[in-house]
Amino acid sequence: MEIKTIGIDLAKNVFQVHAVDSRGKVVLRKQFRRDRVATFFANLSPCLIGMEACGSAHHWARKLESLGHTVKLMAPQFVKPYVKSNKNDAADAEAICEAVSRPSMRFVPVKNVEQQAVLSLHRVRQGFVKARTAQANQIRGLLSEFGIVVPQGIAYVTQRVPQLIEDASHELPGSFRCLIDRLLEHLRLLHHQVEEIEAQIQAWHRENVLSQRVEKIPGIGYLTASALVATIGDAKNFDNGRQLAAWLGLVPRQHSSGGKQNLLGMSKRGDAYLRTLMIHGAQSVIYRVVQKADPRSWAFSVAIRRNKNVAAVALANKSARIVWALLAHDRSFRPDYAVASAAVAV
Repeated sequence: MEIKTIGIDLAKNVFQVHAVDSRGKVVLRKQFRRDRVATFFANLSPCLIGMEACGSAHHWARKLESLGHTVKLMAPQFVKPYVKSNKNDAADAEAICEAVSRPSMRFVPVKNVEQQAVLSLHRVRQGFVKARTAQANQIRGLLSEFGIVVPQGIAYVTQRVPQLIEDASHELPGSFRCLIDRLLEHLRLLHHQVEEIEAQIQAWHRENVLSQRVEKIPGIGYLTASALVATIGDAKNFDNGRQLAAWLGLVPRQHSSGGKQNLLGMSKRGDAYLRTLMIHGAQSVIYRVVQKADPRSWAFSVAIRRNKNVAAVALANKSARIVWALLAHDRSFRPDYAVASAAVAV
């Protein structure tokens, strides 16, 4: 049985496989239990395997690549147009097999174990940060029911609330004071968890040369640098910096027709977490350059002409292109690079 291309619809327990030969003829449609997948592909000649980039996709990609196969991951939205009929496992596997053979298909780089571990730290930290914010807001909301208004911000909650619940002038029942004290303890625990995970991320950052190189870019700290390096992997998967910026969703959406270009707001495609880190870092840079009011600064010239949020997105886009240049060409960041290149040209 000659098999050239295989599409796998991943699942928790039952995997659907669709295989075709070199002429595109279907040679295999079969379901496999999870524990039989590795055995089947170990006894198969090397071929092209396509999978959607979903849960456990990177694990199976590494597993099958170790068996000699070529594995390509695709975003689910790019596979959906190839589904011919109603959605089911067999139709999905067939669509994946068809999509992976398209020469114009865009693929997702396979992450190694180290990259996934670092990104797991980022995801867990993000969850703790959200839980910490929700806990602080709950404390503020409960106190407001008793006429006690605490300003927004976690620092105000941790600093003022302990004094407020100990103040006898407030008519607060003893059970309510104990409840707020318990919530404050939970808030401190969440804050401690965030600090511990950030210390782990920073330790990885200090040992990674690429992450330290990216950190030199203004507006990018160790959190953003480590997340970018772990997510991007090999920057040469992108042809240029514009593709990386578009992959992060830092470019305008288009609704053009008939030769008339119509640009809309930010596309917001790709990883929302990375995009948020990039824009927040750019906003801090914009704040500083506006304070300094340096007319030679590109960021300042954009900030005085446009809205500061627009300037922040533009600066994040520029930073993404610089990140690609540093990673793809193995360079170090030079703040005076544009000035030096202009001097050489003269």
